[in-house]
Amino acid sequence: MLLALFDTGFWTNGPVRVALAVGGSAALVCAVVGMATVMRRQSFAGHALADVSSAGGSAAYLLGVNPLLGFLGMAAAAAGVMEWADIREARERDLLTGVVLGAGLGLAALLLYFDATVRSVSGAAVTVLFGSMFTIPATIVPLALAVAALALAASAVIYRPLIVSSLSVDLARTQGIRVRAVALTHALALALAVSLSAMTVGAILSTALLIGPAAAALRVAKRPATALALAALIGLAASWGGIVLAYESFYWTPGHGWPVSFFIVALIFGAYLLAGWAAGRARRPTAHPSGCEGH
Repeated sequence: MLLALFDTGFWTNGPVRVALAVGGSAALVCAVVGMATVMRRQSFAGHALADVSSAGGSAAYLLGVNPLLGFLGMAAAAAGVMEWADIREARERDLLTGVVLGAGLGLAALLLYFDATVRSVSGAAVTVLFGSMFTIPATIVPLALAVAALALAASAVIYRPLIVSSLSVDLARTQGIRVRAVALTHALALALAVSLSAMTVGAILSTALLIGPAAAALRVAKRPATALALAALIGLAASWGGIVLAYESFYWTPGHGWPVSFFIVALIFGAYLLAGWAAGRARRPTAHPSGCEGH
């Protein structure tokens, strides 16, 4: 039984309210941006940006600045490098993405070492890599909402051209769509999305929030608009549900709550499996009653 929902302390708890606001905005943005990312077969790029953003988060703790700015700055820089290279061959793009990923993780390792030895920031590595939603300061909320609004606005502007170019680049060009500009705008939105997801569930688990809801929705929905709405619903349910379960876990092991990130990722994984089951049932042919064939 979810006692948290009936606990007045849950709704008045400051860290919980911050987690609900930041986690909800991250889930909504990731659902929208993740949809196009999956359709464009850029899941690896999204994963790489999330991991590379950990270097920015580590630098933010080292410099004592807003960690969201660190995640965002590094993700945007990495996205710019991968898009400006203008590599069309899928294999070459994957190679460049892998190189950027390796460089970013190496830099993150160095900065996390400095966090522990120079600044003596305890728990920085765990927070950057795996998230800690209940420790997000309230001062981050306005910036997080602004980042979410910018990402959603950018995605709305390029929604139709992005869908068309994701399905067929040649078709997009014949319709006069500026494919290069659309790709760069999507890369910016992707950087904004992964910075928010890294801030909430951590850089390592960020891909689950970015890709999971969209992938689950696309397994059962035939129309992009329907899939987008379903992905948003899955992302919000997983994010807010994970917060509720993490708060509830304090009743299970008094004084030791379970990580929010674990519950969010577990709920997304469950939704993906459920979507696969539903899609399989929909494809299964309906058996005819015995003796009715030919009538």
